[in-house]
Amino acid sequence: MASTNLALHVTPRSGRDCISGVKHDELNGTEVHVRVTAPPDGGKANKAVIKLLAKQLRVPKSACELLRGETSRHKLVSVPLTEDELAAWIEGLPVL
Repeated sequence: MASTNLALHVTPRSGRDCISGVKHDELNGTEVHVRVTAPPDGGKANKAVIKLLAKQLRVPKSACELLRGETSRHKLVSVPLTEDELAAWIEGLPVL
């Protein structure tokens, strides 16, 4: 199956787990904003992000892979969707 890279902006220790929307800017390009309640200790926030993303995209957690940004708020994740499927999902998100 094809996989596509997705840029994320993650806020750990948030009040709730959610995907708050998508933001387009010149510096970071297009990023999906993700909020998780998990702290950024020992990869807990990264695991929470993968779990939430897999649930929202309706794909297995094992098929989602963190490519870049293990200790950064800006992350790059590989998801098992085509570019068209991912673009359609992103279009349904609120613009921040």
